[in-house]
Amino acid sequence: MKVFSSKYTFDYSWEECSTANWRKYCPWNDKSTHVIAVDTLSREIDPATGILRTERLITCHQQAPAWVISLLGGSNTSHVYETSYVSPAEKRVTMCSTNLTWANILRVRETVTYQPDLSTSSPGHERTQFTQDAKITALCGGWQKIRTKIEEASVERFSENARRGREGFEAVLEMSRRVFGEEREREEAKLH
Repeated sequence: MKVFSSKYTFDYSWEECSTANWRKYCPWNDKSTHVIAVDTLSREIDPATGILRTERLITCHQQAPAWVISLLGGSNTSHVYETSYVSPAEKRVTMCSTNLTWANILRVRETVTYQPDLSTSSPGHERTQFTQDAKITALCGGWQKIRTKIEEASVERFSENARRGREGFEAVLEMSRRVFGEEREREEAKLH
């Protein structure tokens, strides 16, 4: 098993990040063009805790080498199952995802959290701490050396995708702030 971990601070409030999170695969994000569809499977609020729990199926166009697809079977379409928990009381979003495609060969378990970064925030300038951890395990039989190579290559690719994902989410945050700001201005103008 190999582990990928990263932390990043977004220059946006938790409210902005937790709201924009639902739009991170929209056309504003030119870094997520590989995402074909995001289907919400279930969504419910726990009446005791107020936590919003959502299950989604994310369908992607993967860029696996042709020889891998011909060797292992399948297609260029992959599926990821995601469960998210939004706790307004704790100001915390936790998202857990796992690959469904080729899960018998390679298991990827990712956990992402968004929460206020109290150490660098100040009144009027709130920031959000983003933490990402992934455990990548090659399950294919054979020599340990082969499994290790598969895991290392997967971590490297995951790292590249994570960087692009952060860049794309920054674009979504920027556009959200601008669009919602313009809408607020229009609403305020109507009142005056």
